[in-house]
Parts: sequence; C-alpha cells; structure tokens
Amino acid sequence: MERQTKMMESFLTSHREFMANLEKSLSLLEKNVVEAAELGKVCTDEWCRFTEDLLDDLAKAVYSISEPRWVTDNDSKKLKGLRQRIHDLYATYKNVRR
Repeated sequence: MERQTKMMESFLTSHREFMANLEKSLSLLEKNVVEAAELGKVCTDEWCRFTEDLLDDLAKAVYSISEPRWVTDNDSKKLKGLRQRIHDLYATYKNVRR
C-alpha cells in the first residue's frame, strides 16, 4: 500500500509540474499577444505564423490532458482555467491578426 501511495504522489507531483510549466508558457504568449493588441499592431506574417503555431501547440497539449481521477478539485479547476485562457487568447489573437 505504501508503494502505491508513493506512486500516486509521484504522479500528482509530475502532473502539477507539467501544468505549471504549461501555465508559464501560456502566460508568456498571452503577454505578447495582449501587448500587440494594446498597441494596435497588425501582426506580420512571420509573427502571426509563429504565434498561431504556439497557440495551436499549447491548445493541443492542454486539451489532450485527460483529467486523472486522482487529481484534486483544485487541479481540475486549473486545467479548466487553462483551457478557458487558451480560448480567450485565440480571440485576442484573432483581433490582432486583422
């Protein structure tokens, strides 16, 4: 039983670290897109392509995570929050892209 508990703790720790790193990446990209939107910049082809690729990659990573049954409600809320942030960031990006 102790071995199983340690294994679950290890899974949970790894899951939380992965989620934290995804959140950091999203925050950096979000900052970049929001700054562009606030400055009223229309993106260049290179910037648009790069930004959209990053958004797509982050969306794939976040939306591909199935919620393990052993995560806490707080962890589940974080995942849902990341999904909502990506959705909102796509909308902000589309306004910059015009």
